[in-house]
Order: sequence, then C-alpha cells, then structure tokens
Amino acid sequence: MTNAVETFDLTRRFGSLTAVDCLTLRVEAGELFGLLGPNGAGKTTVIKMLTTLLPPTSGTASVAGADVVRHPLDVRRAIGYVPQLLSADGTLTGRENLLIFAKLYGMSRSERKTEIPAALAYMGLQDFADKLVRQYSGGMIRRLEIAEAMLHRPQIVFLDEPTVGLDPVARQAVWDHITRLRADMGTTILLTTHYMEEADALCGRVTIMHLGRVVAAGTPAELKDSIGGNGATLDDVFAHYTGDALESGGTYRETGRTRRTARRLH
Repeated sequence: MTNAVETFDLTRRFGSLTAVDCLTLRVEAGELFGLLGPNGAGKTTVIKMLTTLLPPTSGTASVAGADVVRHPLDVRRAIGYVPQLLSADGTLTGRENLLIFAKLYGMSRSERKTEIPAALAYMGLQDFADKLVRQYSGGMIRRLEIAEAMLHRPQIVFLDEPTVGLDPVARQAVWDHITRLRADMGTTILLTTHYMEEADALCGRVTIMHLGRVVAAGTPAELKDSIGGNGATLDDVFAHYTGDALESGGTYRETGRTRRTARRLH
C-alpha cells in the first residue's frame, strides 16, 4: 500500500533542546493514524515539520510523495491542517470563514458556490452558516475548522489535538465527523492527541512519543498486549511507556482561552 507520510531520522533541535529525535514512521494512504504523547513529547513539532511550517534540523520527510524541504508547495497543495490553537475568525460568519479559505486555496467562483454549502452541510453547520463564529460553541468551531481544512479535498489532513477543550458530547461529535471523513472520502488522517480513549476509538495504528523519541508503536490492541493484556487500557500502555499518568466545550472566547492555555512546546 502507498505511504501517505514517511519520515526517516527526522530531527528538530531548538538550540540545545532536541524536540524531535530521529523519528522514523510511515502512514499508509487512507489510514487514520495517531501520534500520542504527553505535553512536551514533540507531537506538534512533528506536525509543523510535516506541514512545512518548520524546517527539520536533519533527516527526511515526505508527504503525498513530496519532500517537505525540496517541494513544500506540492506538500501544501496536498494537505489540510487543523492546528491546536483557534484558527477561525470570530468576527466573521462560518460562511465568510470558508470563503476566505476557498480563495486562499485558489478555488474558482463556481467551485466556491458548490463546495462551501456542501462543506457546511457535511459538518452539520448549514443552519449556522450566517451566524458569527463567536456565537458558536467549541464543538461547532472545531467542526468549522475541519471544514476549512477539507474544503479543497486534500489527500491528507493533519489534526493537532482536535478535541482539546471540548466537553464529552462535543468531542464525540467531532470523532463521528472525523471517522466519516475517512470513510466517505478515503482521506488519510494523522492526528495528535493525549486523550487515550480518543486514540483507542479512532486510530488503526498509533505511535507513542516521549521526550522527542518513539517509545512504542502498533495497533491499540498490540500495544495493550505488549504490557500483558488482561484488561489493560491504552492509558495503562501510555503510563508504562512514558512513565506519565494522564491527567469542556464553551463559547468562542472560552475555546480560544482554553486552547491558548493548552499551548505548550510539544
């Protein structure tokens, strides 16, 4: 099967700090892949390198067959990216936010006319299309941001902690939409999360990072078996390999505050 994402010894240093240390992984086309780890593990740094926002210090990475350093424009055309921090503009409506993204993607007027309503409907936001985003709940904002990333029908979508700050009901709604995107469109999805139940519910395979290095990889079932099975959870796996025990959806303002608070050097 074709690999949508491949890295070999991918490394990123910030001065004396090695945030990502010789990461080698592959994500198959059509796969829903999870990159797990505690805060500071290097997850977001990996995403930023794969989306061409941050150059690697050494090593290689390709996305949709394009090298992230030598062919960044080809990578950007092939991907959608939903960052952890709030990216939707609260002073605009949902439709206006999507219009801006459509223009950035170079979509024609006729494409915008069909694709924007389709994206709103697909994410269950058609009844709120002309309301200001600052009036949206946290879960609705996240669905809008996913719609923005999917508007140009990318091959691969990167989701950086897609349900951070959401309550359980909103989180489940986002899970449902992520699963449906993969099923309906065959989109490859790479997500980062520190919610182990999220990874267990969504991901076919996961890689666990700790202090910039891979410490475990496999399917959720394989990882549970690796520590003895017998009722083990992915939380148990996480604690075993990282030594860490793991520790609400609101308004637009609350969502922005929650995501700013959650921002750390990953």
